[in-house]
Amino acid sequence: MSAEVRQFVINAIAAMNYPIDDVDADTPLGSAGVDLESLAVAELAVRVEDAYGVTFTDEESEQMAAMTVGEFAEAVAQRAELASA
Repeated sequence: MSAEVRQFVINAIAAMNYPIDDVDADTPLGSAGVDLESLAVAELAVRVEDAYGVTFTDEESEQMAAMTVGEFAEAVAQRAELASA
C-alpha cells in the first residue's frame, strides 16, 4: 500500500503545481526537496485525509515538511491500515 500512497502523494504534489521531475521516495517534502510551503503541506494533508480516511494534527503537519515523500507515504499507509482494521 505504501507504493500506492507514494504515487498518490506525487500526483497530489503535481496537481498543486509543484514540479515532480526529480521527485522520488527520498525527496524531502520541505525546503530541501519539493519545497512545499506550510499551506501546501496542509493542502497535501487534506488531500491524503480525504483519499485515505486518516487525520493529522497541526503539530504533525509541521513535522511533515521534514519528512521525505517515502516517509510520509509510509506514515499514511500505516494509519490507513490501522483505520481499516
